[in-house]
Amino acid sequence: MTAIKRMTLGLKTFASDVAEGFFEITHNGFALLGLVVALGAITLSARPDLRQATEAQLIGWLNARQLEVLGFNASPDAIERTTATPLQDLPTTQARLASWLSRKYRVAAEPVGALVAEAYEVGQRIRIDPTLIIAVMAVESGFNPFAQSPMGAQGLMQVMTGVHVDKYASFGGKLAAFDPLTNLRVGARVLHECIARAGSTEGGLRLYVGAGNREDDGGYVAKVLGEHQRLAQVAQGKPVPTAQPAATPGSPAAPADAEKVAVALSAR
Repeated sequence: MTAIKRMTLGLKTFASDVAEGFFEITHNGFALLGLVVALGAITLSARPDLRQATEAQLIGWLNARQLEVLGFNASPDAIERTTATPLQDLPTTQARLASWLSRKYRVAAEPVGALVAEAYEVGQRIRIDPTLIIAVMAVESGFNPFAQSPMGAQGLMQVMTGVHVDKYASFGGKLAAFDPLTNLRVGARVLHECIARAGSTEGGLRLYVGAGNREDDGGYVAKVLGEHQRLAQVAQGKPVPTAQPAATPGSPAAPADAEKVAVALSAR
């Protein structure tokens, strides 16, 4: 055998030994890693306190990394706090209303869809036409959940929070007035009380806006009933043209706010 052949054979043998050794090392390494993972899983299963501590440390590390990379902490549960419902998840009638209101008041359809669905649920529970509740929302705030009048009427339904603070107690306090669904529920309850007290929808609306003892309600009742009629037609599938909102957020209640306070206080 020549020297070149011996050298070639030696290189082949060396390469084969290296490859075999590398395979053994990696194979044993993966086996060891698997064993460590298995033991760790068993330990964490047997020690819930250790598992919770490990999870907390991991979440803390992930939040720190997000803050470092993004400049803020991500919030995966934000979707759970969102007041929005896809229109395809709504019954046809409610989807029609949400779509029409979205176009008329230039607001996103999904949040309006959630409000329409809630109005239907609340309306059926307290026996008020849901489209009347929606009409009051439309005229009172134009679907601005942060609307506030100079006298303190707040939120979608422009409820006098200071007067009806007790109604917000079960929702965590008066700041819940700016939660859209909470404001809708409280406002619908106030509207129901006003209608029951007045004995008619028209009279209830006058009490709601604080014009129960006034000859002139500023056209409020006519605006609400007009919108109510349009919404009823939309719900039936009839073509109804959209127009500019009947009022700017908070403005309809403003002229009668002072009397609204007095009426609400006397009703308590």
